[in-house]
Amino acid sequence: MAPTPAYALIATDLDGTLLRGDDTVSDRSLAALARVARAGARHLVVTGRPAPRVRPLLADLGCTGLAVCGQGAQVYDAGTGRLLWSVRLDRELAETALGKIEAEVGQVYAAVDQDGVDGLTLIEPGYRMPHPTLPAVRVDRRDDLWGAPLSKVLLRHATLSDDELAAVARSVVGSLATVTMSGPGTVELQPSGVTKATGLALAAERLGIGADRALAFGDMPNDVPMFAWAGRGVAMADAHPELKAVADEITLSNEDDGVAVVLERLFPTD
Repeated sequence: MAPTPAYALIATDLDGTLLRGDDTVSDRSLAALARVARAGARHLVVTGRPAPRVRPLLADLGCTGLAVCGQGAQVYDAGTGRLLWSVRLDRELAETALGKIEAEVGQVYAAVDQDGVDGLTLIEPGYRMPHPTLPAVRVDRRDDLWGAPLSKVLLRHATLSDDELAAVARSVVGSLATVTMSGPGTVELQPSGVTKATGLALAAERLGIGADRALAFGDMPNDVPMFAWAGRGVAMADAHPELKAVADEITLSNEDDGVAVVLERLFPTD
């Protein structure tokens, strides 16, 4: 009888972690995830991308189960194409939070991810998408961002770094929203109290898997709560220092198949 794997749940971020810079997953990583499946463990994508922007990638990965999307605000069932759980960001609170940030740092440029499996990404004039390959709809003015229920708001500033903008946002937003930084040019406002950890915990509960048997991979500060929840956290070689500081292990970069390197060690071939 094959030994029971040390980890029953493998949670991977996408951008900067499982995905290479061209938004693809290497053959080596796919083979490593196949090892995980053969061992009876589950793989969960846990990403800041909203469900509509994740569906094609899930198909490429052969995922037909759950995925945690929108920084933990959505639990998506790839098999049925439905959201099993979602939390919306109150639009009035989002506008208030945005106003408080601009009162401190001047003009910021905003985008929103709409809630739902068919929600759009809307961008106001001046906002530049951090991932130009992701589809987005440009609107004429900021008021047009608030027309439908939201999952989150994305922010950019002309001169402040991501770390600087995130720090200011956290200092003034308070309980209006959760502030996260999930990648270069990606500072976000999401529903208060919602993190990757809250979404992952809900998905793991549905699967009947405890935190102690979860292994998480990530690269940015938005992965810190996920590392705190999981039994073990592995940061990529070029991860943000804030995440490296709380990681149990540092692996190679996403371009060097860092996720696969660890999974090959933990899930050897038959």
